Amino acid sequence: MKTSVLVVVDIQTDFCAGGRLAVPDAESILPVVNGLVATFERVVLTQDWHPPGHVSFASSHPGRRVGDRLALPFGEQLLWPDHCLAGTAGAAFHPDLRLPADALVVRKGVHPHGDAYSAFFENDRTTPVGLEAMLRSLGATEIVLAGLATDYCVLQTALDGRRLGYEVTVVESACRGIDAQGTCATAWRQMAEVGVRRG
Repeated sequence: MKTSVLVVVDIQTDFCAGGRLAVPDAESILPVVNGLVATFERVVLTQDWHPPGHVSFASSHPGRRVGDRLALPFGEQLLWPDHCLAGTAGAAFHPDLRLPADALVVRKGVHPHGDAYSAFFENDRTTPVGLEAMLRSLGATEIVLAGLATDYCVLQTALDGRRLGYEVTVVESACRGIDAQGTCATAWRQMAEVGVRRG
């Protein structure tokens, strides 16, 4: 018997309109996501939770700008505006997101020298973030993904989920991407190649 868990990725104010790293049209998914939340017994929310001076911030690298790519020990890092600073309003979940009382929360990007798009592993691909332990505790065999952004955190969480043996469905109408230079199309292709279902 399948045990399905809804994983809602990074629906935080900094990723929505007026935020420091707003994903285009992000708020339009909220009714769909809230509808999904209402149908699942088990819900996990992921939350970017960065310390000041985080390695992903362009401001942490003098002379670098947002959009630059930097070679780091764990691989290439794309530099972003300062966003989702731990404990700030920008890191909070969007106020219109339905939050079940028993929802679990995975915080990622919490270490100053390591970024984490995936809720399973940091970008070094080995350091656990916390989602796997939660799913094991829930007896999950399948995850359904919704949230932001399709081409970054949703993508990497989906890929890692498949790598770990979970059945994975990404609900297209419940996601939005940054989609710079066709990155969403590339993301969907990558997910299809490893057996992620497009719901």
